[in-house]
Amino acid sequence: MTALLVVYCLWCAVLCGYDLNIRRLPNVLTLGGAFGFLLVQYLLYGAPGLVAAFAAASVAGLFLVLPWLMRAAGGGDVKMMFAAGAAVGWGGLLDLLILTSLAGMVMAITLLAAGAVSSVRVSHFIQSILNPWYDRKAGSATLPSRVDERVRMPFSMAIAIGMMTTLWVGVM
Repeated sequence: MTALLVVYCLWCAVLCGYDLNIRRLPNVLTLGGAFGFLLVQYLLYGAPGLVAAFAAASVAGLFLVLPWLMRAAGGGDVKMMFAAGAAVGWGGLLDLLILTSLAGMVMAITLLAAGAVSSVRVSHFIQSILNPWYDRKAGSATLPSRVDERVRMPFSMAIAIGMMTTLWVGVM
């Protein structure tokens, strides 16, 4: 199991490096990781483990679909979360979702406080969800370009923290 944790950790580190440096998560790594993690679940636990891992991966991926639809998360984040769900399986899914959310919240607050990300997109996202009278189209027109570095938070780091913490606690 320790060797698997090392592989999972390396996978997370490579994806975080890509996200920090080029702001993209390559499909070969996200989808390749998902396939590999599902294969590991099958080899360790057989067909029931594969089915449970796929179900966990699907729920984990769906967790980021709404933010993706609202352009608050990237497609690579959704695929990385799917792979993380496959890695932790059904038993670790709730921990993964909670820990990833907490890590993302701490990162967002820290980056906002440091002025490293713009609060305009966060405000638009919150208004879109909570205010039924908010004009999303007009609000979208005032958003800064996605090319601006201050617009985007590398969410792969939060996913990696949630995944590795879930796996590490599960081993203990």
